[in-house]
Amino acid sequence: MIYLDYQATTPLAPEARETMLPWLSGPEAMGFANPHSPHRPGRAAAAAVEVAREQVAGLFPPGGRVIFTSGATEALNLAIFGSDTKIMTVSAVEHAAVLDTAEEWDPCAVVLPVDGEGMVDPDVPLRDDLGLIAVMQVNNEIGTIQPIAALARRARAMGALFVCDAVQGAGKLAPPADTDLIAVSAHKIYGPKGIGALWVRDGIELRPATRGGGQEQGLRSGTLSPALCAGFGAAAALALKLRTSEAQHVENLWETLRAALPGWTLNGSAIARWKGNLNLRRDGLDVARLMSDCRELAFSAGSACASGSGRPSHVLRAIGLSDAQAKSSIRLGFGRYTTLAEVQDAAAMIRDAAASQGLVSVTVTFVTEKGERVSASAKAGDRLLEVGQAAGMPLEGTCEGQMACSTCHVIVAPEWFDRLPPAVDDEEDMLDLAAQVTRTSRLSCQIVLNPALDGLEVRIPGEAVDMQRR
Repeated sequence: MIYLDYQATTPLAPEARETMLPWLSGPEAMGFANPHSPHRPGRAAAAAVEVAREQVAGLFPPGGRVIFTSGATEALNLAIFGSDTKIMTVSAVEHAAVLDTAEEWDPCAVVLPVDGEGMVDPDVPLRDDLGLIAVMQVNNEIGTIQPIAALARRARAMGALFVCDAVQGAGKLAPPADTDLIAVSAHKIYGPKGIGALWVRDGIELRPATRGGGQEQGLRSGTLSPALCAGFGAAAALALKLRTSEAQHVENLWETLRAALPGWTLNGSAIARWKGNLNLRRDGLDVARLMSDCRELAFSAGSACASGSGRPSHVLRAIGLSDAQAKSSIRLGFGRYTTLAEVQDAAAMIRDAAASQGLVSVTVTFVTEKGERVSASAKAGDRLLEVGQAAGMPLEGTCEGQMACSTCHVIVAPEWFDRLPPAVDDEEDMLDLAAQVTRTSRLSCQIVLNPALDGLEVRIPGEAVDMQRR
């Protein structure tokens, strides 16, 4: 199994596992002790928790305190409910842990739109009486990195609190500056599940979200797990140590995987993004069938939290995709333990599975007699004329019947030739087959299988272009 779902969860780092083991030991070593007990084993467990707290603090800016929680969802609930302010605004692409909590706490919360790359405009209009803004650092579905510093500075200038979901950016990017409350989760940085943290800037007062023993600085009741804290701390320290090399590693994997899947459209920004996330779409793709056909590949059709709902992704809809486009998108996530061979094998699996749906990519270059060249991506079964129109070629309308627009020009992907009988094994036979399948118009476009383009070169007679211009 090739695992490409690092946004859903990351593998547990061996270093984190080793750090946890002493605190999972039996009665002989007393590693099981309650860290809130005053006896010697309890104090030892409490010391391990504080060491971990210092390590996790390295994920955040200076000048704040770390509150351990059960995960980022609890941390975000504590940040929003604990802030005790009900005039809120959140971005349209937030995780449900923010969107649902904001809706519950402030039904009139304003949702900030994003552009086609999933970015919030740092100069977006904000109401003057705003009490809290929540914008995530890195989007969990499309990997877009938000302009947090600029938005947080605006919030501070107007006296509003700024909450940042840094789950996907913690340990990978510099901590979000000028923020007031930051939520992270251990299992997204190669730590254990079941623990996260809320960073609270010095001077910010919150009211408790849960009541009971008040064990965690009076804000969160419940016994802490020394093993989970220790694993979280070790994972955080390792992430900071490897941050630069890991970023280069995932960028290399991203470039390799992107190049190996031509004809797919990138969702989200190609520049302002964490490149351990590759979200792609292919119009007409049956994602459920693709996932079934790629049973040796673990990847996602969206966020793991909503993947079973059957609803189109709210993130993909927010960037302007139709429901059909959103449902034709996949998310590939990779990281520290992903190898180059794995992403290459994964790309081959996806290409083969897409081919079985008639969605093999081919590059088509339109060339006029005047030397104009326009390249476009197409799939088998596309109408040649429509591909040209989408690429900006002036070939729309019937051209007084001369272009035979009703003819279905079928494009044949080069990969399909591998499935032909052995007799079709040279370029001449391929060209003959291509000419038959494409059924060109009466003006007869020239079909050339061009290896340099990895596709078919279509030469359109100049008189057809001139006719349309007239």
